[in-house]
Amino acid sequence: MKLSLVTTIFEHNIQSEIQRSYQFIPDQGIENRVINLYPDMEYQTFEGFGGALTDSSGYVYSLMNEQQKKQMVDTYFSKDQLNYNAVRIHIDSCDFSLGQYEAMSDKEDLELNSFDLTRTKKYIIPLLTDIMETIGKVPEILISPWSPPSFMKTNGERSHGGKLKKDYRTMWADYICRYIIEFHKLGFKITKMTLQNEPNATQAWDSCTYSGEEEKEFLRDYMYPALVRNSITEIEIFIWDHNKERVFERACEVIDKDTDKMITGLAFHWYSGDHFEALNLIKEKFPDKKLILSETCIEYSKFGKDDYLANAQKYAHDIIGNINNGMSEFYDWNILLDEKGGPNHVGNYCDAPFLYDTLNHLLIERNTLSYIRHFSHFIIPGTKRIAYTKYTERLEVTALKNPDGKIVIIVLNRSDEIIPVVIRLKGEYMSMEIESQSIATGIIEV
Repeated sequence: MKLSLVTTIFEHNIQSEIQRSYQFIPDQGIENRVINLYPDMEYQTFEGFGGALTDSSGYVYSLMNEQQKKQMVDTYFSKDQLNYNAVRIHIDSCDFSLGQYEAMSDKEDLELNSFDLTRTKKYIIPLLTDIMETIGKVPEILISPWSPPSFMKTNGERSHGGKLKKDYRTMWADYICRYIIEFHKLGFKITKMTLQNEPNATQAWDSCTYSGEEEKEFLRDYMYPALVRNSITEIEIFIWDHNKERVFERACEVIDKDTDKMITGLAFHWYSGDHFEALNLIKEKFPDKKLILSETCIEYSKFGKDDYLANAQKYAHDIIGNINNGMSEFYDWNILLDEKGGPNHVGNYCDAPFLYDTLNHLLIERNTLSYIRHFSHFIIPGTKRIAYTKYTERLEVTALKNPDGKIVIIVLNRSDEIIPVVIRLKGEYMSMEIESQSIATGIIEV
């Protein structure tokens, strides 16, 4: 067996990449410094990686020249780079929009005759079209609403939470179906949906709150019947779409004998911390439900823009922990923002793997991009997580098996020490060192 290893190292905020190859030799009873891999012990199937095409991302994209556009799209979606295969798109405006907008705002229009996706077509559709042309097919599309139209809400506005008025539950479900149908007419099939982005948060931007019981009722009595009426039953439905600390409770509140068949899985965010155990609890109680990370980013209100290493390592730490506890798909937040981390109509600025300096017309690659690549380039759709054991808590590890039988092992070392490792597999082993402050991804040809 042979292992090909790619290691990314940060030293004094300078990133370098090292590639090495190693040969396995027969196991002679080695016991210390071992990482064991067990490819016959399989868990969830991984479906891919992606990012969000927001109104803000599409607007910044429109400012770039053709060469920059190609560089960005190729970096994300070509097979020899990040190999993204999925995107997330918001229904109507969200905080990462130039302003608030709705496809229909007439409460008297019960038939949705005035429904119009012109605003979505302005910035999001051109970016989506370029992505489709790059990969030669429509990417997997996940859609999420941030808020129903203002007239449907108890507070009469898109922002500051509020709830969906009971009298508008049928109309809102039809509105979401209309959104899906209009995308289909444009040649883009939507394959996944969530019912509400962050239903437990009252935000200064587009938001709407649902209790567990309210989410269950809307799904069971309104949304699912509307999907059936419109022959959209093949779409996968994910509940929650919020932070991990309450994801298990929401699963228990919403999944019952009536809704079980309607729900594909749980979508979650990372903003409240690790809570990897919550994902494992769901896999224990609801083993057939998929777990997808639907949003993650470095918020400038919480983390420093120039904390290059810490921010990149946060991504790796979270992806490893989520994979090891059942995650089957990963969506980063904005795939592109401007030099401020926007535009954002409420100043909620964030980092993104690509920033575009609108003053100097420069496309800037952030260090999180290379860390995501350690996962997305090597973990292809259809890959299965496998079992492993490790000898030290100083290393974070995940391991998977690709459809062709090759083993992917990813090791994160956030310490200031070089850590020796022996990788042991099927009666053979090899020895190496994991550099300090580094991430390493290895491909083992069995």
